[in-house]
Amino acid sequence: MIKDKSIFIKNIYYMLSYAFTTLNQGGYEDVATEEFENIHNLFASILAKGIGKQLKQGLYREYLNRKDDITVVRGKIDMPGTIRNRLSRKQVLTCEYDELSENNLFNQILKTTVMLLLRHARVDQEHKNDLKKEMSFFSNVDTIDPTAIRWAAIRFQRNNSTYRMLISLCQLILDGMLLTTDSGEFKLASFVDEQRMNRLYEKFILEYYAKECPWVTATASQIPWALDDGVGPMLPIMQSDIILTRGSEVLIIDAKYYTHTTQKQYDIHKIHSSNLYQIFTYVKNKDMEFGVQPHTVSGMLLYAATDEEIQPDNSYQMSGNKISVRTLNLNRDFSEIAAQLNAIVDEHFSGLSDHQ
Repeated sequence: MIKDKSIFIKNIYYMLSYAFTTLNQGGYEDVATEEFENIHNLFASILAKGIGKQLKQGLYREYLNRKDDITVVRGKIDMPGTIRNRLSRKQVLTCEYDELSENNLFNQILKTTVMLLLRHARVDQEHKNDLKKEMSFFSNVDTIDPTAIRWAAIRFQRNNSTYRMLISLCQLILDGMLLTTDSGEFKLASFVDEQRMNRLYEKFILEYYAKECPWVTATASQIPWALDDGVGPMLPIMQSDIILTRGSEVLIIDAKYYTHTTQKQYDIHKIHSSNLYQIFTYVKNKDMEFGVQPHTVSGMLLYAATDEEIQPDNSYQMSGNKISVRTLNLNRDFSEIAAQLNAIVDEHFSGLSDHQ
């Protein structure tokens, strides 16, 4: 688990801003200038602003199937239910019909997340007040069991595309910060889950380079295995975090957000072996794609810096390719973080001054 204070709270906002471009499209200016004591207040503030924007556009509604006893025909008559009503001398029909409702999964996720934040002691009252005002518009929306949400099954379309950032933020909050008490009640933890932060860290770096360094191409593409016979159905997919490309120059970055940037064996700090094997495999297979044409393929393990004394900062020449291990210090002003990222591009791509 990673404590709030391991990186500036404000920098989590900037990371979210790159990961979700919606935050840069207006309406969140107050969040960008506000100082936050903890991540809970940051999330509450962003959620309040985002839900407020959504309310101005109108809550997403979709047709939901309902079955009710009513006095006039609506939709399709349910004969078994209607017969039971007649036998009971009830002058009503049982009808099955579709009704346009805001009580759908998207709004249920928003309300469930907000209700958890409202009960959390570390969320300041001002943010709670903002969220409470908005919840008055959710009176017809149910809360749901957070652990039962199938995030991968959620599909966005034109009518609910404005919910994409809000639902992603709710997933970060619910999946990354949710604990269950002995009594079965849900509450938010005081720490951000390492795995969720790792995904945000990867997405932030990719989107930063895509937006701020247009002279290189930034993708998160798969790397094919360089097989002699071309047959490898059982081989795992090599999914890169970030690949920066300019012509025949390539830098593959594997972003890592760990509690410990190194592993310790017999009081000696070493790079995580699995990370090194992985980036080496990515680089060598990518290298083979170019064949005999002139090219340069390099790799980098880019760890989020921790408070530990020893932080890796090394470069190695391995079988003709450069493999670097660096740390990105997120506990700095964001301009310094940007400078660190820009320096990586300057180091690995020649003649960039002509393109900037």
